[in-house]
Amino acid sequence: MTALDTNVIVRFLVRDDEKQARAVYALFKRAEADREALFVPLVVVLEVIWVLDRRYSMPRTEILNAIANLRQMPILEFERADVLEQLLSSGKRCKTGLADLLIAHSAQAAGCDAAITFDKKAARSPFFRLLK
Repeated sequence: MTALDTNVIVRFLVRDDEKQARAVYALFKRAEADREALFVPLVVVLEVIWVLDRRYSMPRTEILNAIANLRQMPILEFERADVLEQLLSSGKRCKTGLADLLIAHSAQAAGCDAAITFDKKAARSPFFRLLK
């Protein structure tokens, strides 16, 4: 199996470089024809969230929809799909930043009961504890 980097997913989603976007589309078509799965690490999803939010100022609902649509693509195999489903569900109903939510769900899946942070905004979430 081959993994995808953040920039490949971003090019596919935003098509800001048409040549690279076409290359991604061709890659996806080949994978589909060859019945090959492409692996998307959880850290790539985290970076995609960050890039779409910070670089492209994409609204939260559009980011969640983009991730949900990617999850529907049979050629993409996501690390910790259960964590992503929790993100998609909780991301619609709470105001915690999506990157922080993904961190929280990932940590909870690993058995953690809290995360320590200096981020005052993240610390508004019950999972995060502010380090003073």
